[in-house]
Formats: sequence, structure tokens, C-alpha cells
Amino acid sequence: MMNKLIVTSVAAALLGSAAMAQDVVRLGTEGAYEPYNFIDDKGEIAGFEREVGDELCARAELTCTWSIFDWDGMIPNLVSGNFDVIIAGMSITEERKEVIDFSDNYTQPDPSSFMAMGDVDLSNAVIAAQVGTVHASYVTSMAGATLLEFATADETISAVRNGEADAVLADKAFLEPIDSEGGDLSFVGDDVLIGGGIGLGVRQSDTALRDTFSAAIQSMKDDGSLNALITKWLPGSATF
Repeated sequence: MMNKLIVTSVAAALLGSAAMAQDVVRLGTEGAYEPYNFIDDKGEIAGFEREVGDELCARAELTCTWSIFDWDGMIPNLVSGNFDVIIAGMSITEERKEVIDFSDNYTQPDPSSFMAMGDVDLSNAVIAAQVGTVHASYVTSMAGATLLEFATADETISAVRNGEADAVLADKAFLEPIDSEGGDLSFVGDDVLIGGGIGLGVRQSDTALRDTFSAAIQSMKDDGSLNALITKWLPGSATF
């Protein structure tokens, strides 16, 4: 699936970057992590990161396209050149920076939360998390806890409901709509802060592309438009 944002021209400042030598900058997202990114009723990519990405491309005078990739293949597909920029709720971590580079963050470090069906002793629980995420890494650091990984965030929720896992760890913004339903799942334990906020992932060689997007992110911070989108899509999350 690909939806195109056509803007005026590629900024001259980007010349010399491998990605920017192309006709377009290809944005890759998961499309399965509401409210950050998801597929709407019209079959189009939507959410917080769709609006942020479109605005960043417009400010940077880039021609951008959007496409969907599985989460666990996001970094390998970026590195192999199948697209140019990860915009998929990816937290900035030192481990990931060994393989790819990141723009400045466009969200603050956001709380991650545990959710379960009733009271759970998290110190010796089986905890579901999406594969390749900071949440999975965090669970492995919890003495006594057992990690159960799944390909998608929705599968982690199902694992708790069907008894495969005792609890799930994920971004609080992702879990809050489930909690507000007042159903079988609710928050347990304390929130945790993981990672350095969310940024755009780029190949380590694409320094000009990284810097151009970082400048556009800073301009959105400066004029308050990024805070407005955070408030719209991620209510309760820290702003800049």
C-alpha cells in the first residue's frame, strides 16, 4: 500500500545524500500501532505519525511516499535499501544506533505500562511484548519474569486474554484505549520510562537526510505544531 504526498521539490541542501539522490524519499511504517500509525476505514495510512511525516516532508520540501513493512523486518529493510526512513513509533536506543541512525526525537520518552486481567505479580510473570521492541528488551532485564514475544502489538493483547501470558508491556498511549473500554484488561504495576523518545530511523550513511528531518522536527517544536499533534493523538503524553 502506498499513498503519495507530492510537494514542490527536493531541497537543494540534501544533495549528496544517497536517499536524496532519488526522485522520492520512501517512508516506511507498520500501520498496526494505533494511535501512532494504523490503517483507517478508507484503507489509508493514518495516525499521529502520518500527520507528523506529511508535515515534515512539506517543510523539508521533499517528495515522499508511504509504504507498509512488518515491524520485525523494519530495520533490515531500511538497511538493505527497500525504503529510506522508518517512521513507526521506534524508540531511540543505543542498541539500535549501532545499526542505524536517528533524527532528533519527535516525542518525549513516553511511559510504558503493564496490563493484565486482574492482579499479577510481575516479578515472576510471563509478560508479552512485541518482538524487537524496547519493551521486549526491558522484560528480559526483569529478574524472574519470562518474555513471550509476538510479531504484532495486537497479538500481545490476545495472548493475555487467552491465557498465554500473564501481562503485556507496551506504550501507555497504545494501551489506554483498551483500559478505557472498562473490559477485562486493566493497568497493573508502575509505569516505566524506556528509551530516548521516538525518532526517524535512517541509514547511517544518510547524514544529510537525517539532518534535514531533524531541522524540520525542530521547526515544528519551535512553532508549537508538534505539541498540537501530540495533544491531538497522544493525550496525556509529555510535550516539548
